[in-house]
Amino acid sequence: MHKLDDETSLALADLFKVLGDKTRIKLLSLLATEKELCVCDIAEALQMGQSAISHQLRVLRAARLVKFRKAGKEAFYSLDDDHVLTLMHQGLDHVREG
Repeated sequence: MHKLDDETSLALADLFKVLGDKTRIKLLSLLATEKELCVCDIAEALQMGQSAISHQLRVLRAARLVKFRKAGKEAFYSLDDDHVLTLMHQGLDHVREG
């Protein structure tokens, strides 16, 4: 790994802050399993209110961890790309090691 400049270090720290929330981790894990879900399905699966889920999705979208597509009035969310899965898998491997 190369020495990181201040801007890159800050961006990486911000990403880890976003990932440092149990609810957001559960939400990402759910999307990794289900591929694409609407807010109502996510709220039901996580037993949370839709407004709380919408707030967490906004944070995840801003960090480019999830994306959405509109279908009428519904918005369907999915992981932004395979990098998100890699982050999740590597984090789990590290936690499970020990």
